[in-house]
Amino acid sequence: MENLKKAAEYILSSLKNGGADDAQVSVSEGRVEEFNVDAGEFSLIRSVFNSGASMKVIKDMRKGTAAVNQLDKEAVDNAVAECLAAAETGVRDEALSIAEKEENCDFVSGALSPDKEAFFKSLIKFNNDVKEQFPEIMLEQVIASYSYGKHVFANTNGVLFTEEDGSYSVSIMYSAHNEENVTSFNCAAVDFLDPNQDILESADIRTMLERAVKELESQPFSGKFTGTAVFSPACLCDFISNITDSFAGDLALIEGTSPWKDSLGKEVAGKDFTLCVIPLSEDIVCGERITSDGYKSENYDIIKDGILESFCLSEYAARKTGLSRSPSTSGCVRVNSGEKSLEEIIGGIENGILVCRFSGGEPAGNGDFSGVAKNSFLISQGKIAGAISETMISGNLAEMLKNINGISRESVNYGTCIMPYAAFDGITVSGAN
Repeated sequence: MENLKKAAEYILSSLKNGGADDAQVSVSEGRVEEFNVDAGEFSLIRSVFNSGASMKVIKDMRKGTAAVNQLDKEAVDNAVAECLAAAETGVRDEALSIAEKEENCDFVSGALSPDKEAFFKSLIKFNNDVKEQFPEIMLEQVIASYSYGKHVFANTNGVLFTEEDGSYSVSIMYSAHNEENVTSFNCAAVDFLDPNQDILESADIRTMLERAVKELESQPFSGKFTGTAVFSPACLCDFISNITDSFAGDLALIEGTSPWKDSLGKEVAGKDFTLCVIPLSEDIVCGERITSDGYKSENYDIIKDGILESFCLSEYAARKTGLSRSPSTSGCVRVNSGEKSLEEIIGGIENGILVCRFSGGEPAGNGDFSGVAKNSFLISQGKIAGAISETMISGNLAEMLKNINGISRESVNYGTCIMPYAAFDGITVSGAN
């Protein structure tokens, strides 16, 4: 860590000597131990070492940035010169700033050294378990890795944070096959701290593979109706990301396009809906400790009991809009679970769809969205009626949150976010053709 501190000190000194009024730098180094499986067979084992720095200067209220992926003196000096040159041609902006000094801290979390033998055994077990229990499933690719990193954030206001962490992760891409049919591919990923983790039982991986086998009997959907869409935890996570970006993020608030721009303290969702940012939760694997702006991260609520409590703004966007900076820039989010089981929620739906993957473009500024429901199932008269293909869904994100039909007791922890199943009324379902 001392070498990284010295590198940060050298970069800040060089930027100040070059004429910067204010400067900040992030310096890091780490390694990744990776195992790959392709088409069900082990294909790669490697160790990757990395280091680098990113820097920002403010000079005459103009910003310059630069990054470098090595820390030798020549590379760093070139990046410093590039950063200062960028500030000379930048646009003057009175909202530019760097973090004010808080209490400097050293953060340590996670698994700081890998047990590669135990992790490899877990991966072998997962590969064999899938072959034995799900013969129809093809693991098209599995990337299993242990990541370790050290990080220093410093600025010319005297801010100095250090961070050290390590964790394991597995991401899979898979499809189901039989003599007649092949399903659409799907993906799953989970982060964890125990190298002996039973991967098949992690998050909702087993459930996703079971559904993939059922998808071999999928039928094209025809017709059209407006009903209830139940989003799986993984799919809900993607929709939440779109909602926070489009309605509560920097660009939406700076440009004034957010439907929520005047809604702080007002109801924007059903009263059962709470969305939290939880980088410090014990349930999150190595969550954010230092914001991208250079402040200590804190947990906070975006929406609580349906009421909009906070936007998701960087310090720059906060200064630009006159609103408050968010206590975290993390994507570690949780939608609080509800009181009904998934079975109870589905049992109350007359016409609907269980959406396990969504393929579509970015939502419109007002929240309108449209795309293809992949790996999905029809719901009819309170029951899962079967897997369907070639199916479109459309709706509006803002209205969707107000039309919550139910949130499940069951939640899935992916290590970086925690999501239940959530059902929303007023979604249009139609055949893709």
